[in-house]
Amino acid sequence: MPESPIRKLVPYAEAAKARGIHVYHLNIGQPDIKTPQLALDAVKNNTIEVLAYSRTEGSEQYRLKIAAYYAKLGIELQANEILVTTGGSEALSFAMGTIADFGDEIIIPEPFYANYNGFATAMGVTVVPIVSKIENNFALPPIESFEALIGPKTRAILICNPGNPTGYLYSQEEIEKLVKLVKKHDIFLIADEVYREFTYDGSTHHSILNYPEIQKQALLVDSVSKRYSMCGARIGCLVSRNQEVIQTALKFAQARLSPPTYAQIASEAALDTPQSYFDEVKEEYVERRDLLIEELEKIKGIKVARPRGAFYCIAELPVADADDFAQWLLESFEYNGETVMVAPAAGFYASSGLGKNQIRIAYVLEKESLKKAVQILREGLIKYQAQ
Repeated sequence: MPESPIRKLVPYAEAAKARGIHVYHLNIGQPDIKTPQLALDAVKNNTIEVLAYSRTEGSEQYRLKIAAYYAKLGIELQANEILVTTGGSEALSFAMGTIADFGDEIIIPEPFYANYNGFATAMGVTVVPIVSKIENNFALPPIESFEALIGPKTRAILICNPGNPTGYLYSQEEIEKLVKLVKKHDIFLIADEVYREFTYDGSTHHSILNYPEIQKQALLVDSVSKRYSMCGARIGCLVSRNQEVIQTALKFAQARLSPPTYAQIASEAALDTPQSYFDEVKEEYVERRDLLIEELEKIKGIKVARPRGAFYCIAELPVADADDFAQWLLESFEYNGETVMVAPAAGFYASSGLGKNQIRIAYVLEKESLKKAVQILREGLIKYQAQ
C-alpha cells in the first residue's frame, strides 16, 4: 500500500509540537468551519437506548432525504439508487471493486486525490494516469489522450470535480466530452463530487448525473465531510441508476455490516442546513483563496495554479525535492517559534518523478493564520535554499 502524502509527515509535526513549536496545518483538508449546530444537536438530543446496526445500505429515511437533496439540484433519484457508505473513501473502494476485476484499468487525470492509489491497490485495480498541467490550471487533458489509453482492460474514467488536490472545476464542455467518450466505448464514468458546493467566480458545477445518455454508466461518489465540515462523521454515499452496480456494491457493504448509526443521524439532520450557511462558507473560502494566491505570488520562484473550486491549490516551489523540504520544515526549521506543514505533491501523481517540486496547500485556516503560514513558508524557502 502506498503511504499517504497528507499524513505520512504527522510524526514529524507531532515531534515539532512536543518541542513547543506551533505548526500551521496546510497539509490536510480539515476545514475550521463550524459543523452545523443542528447536526450536532441531532446526536446530543437523541434518545436511543440500544445503539443497533443500521441497514447495510443506510437507513431508508436518510436515503430518502439524500434523494430530496439531489432533487433540489435537478437530479431525480430513488432511495434504492443510493448506498450509504463509511465516508466517500468507502464509496470509491466499492465503486472500484464493483466494476473492475484484478488487473483491470481505470484512467485518472493526475494529480489526483492520493488515496485513489490506495483504493486501487486494495482492489487490485491498475491506475492508468493521464497528466494535467499547472500551466493551464490542471484543465482536462485532450480527450484524444484519454481515448488513446482505452484498451481491453479499461473499465472506467475517474474524475474529481471540483478537484482535490488542484481545485480545478471542469467546464460543461469538458464533462460533455467525457460523457461522449464513455458512451462510445461502453465504460463507466466515476465522478467524485464531494466539493460540489464550493465553486467560485460565478462558475457552475456540472454533475455527471445530469446526462441521461450514460445513466447506466455514471457512478457518483459523495460525502458529508467537507460540505458540512463533518470529516469525523465518516458518512458518504455511492450513487448509481444502474441497479446491477448497486446490488454488486451492496455485497461489499454487507461485508462491513453497516454505516455508523449516530453519524447517519447527524448527516440526516445536516441536510436541513440553510443555504445561507453555504453562501457564507463560499465567501470565506474565496477570500482565503485570493489572499493565499496573492501572498504566494510574492515569493520568488513559485508558480501557483488558481483554483475555481474546493479549497486546495498546487504550488510549484524552487526546490528539487518537496518531500525533503516539507520534512525539513518540521524537523529543522522554525520562525518565531512556528512552522508549517504542507503535503508534498508527488504522492498525488501515479507517474514516477512527477510533482517532485510541488506541494498541495489546503486553505482551511482563517485568513490571519493563512497569511502567517505563507510568511513562514517564504522564510523557510530562503533558509533552505541557502543551505
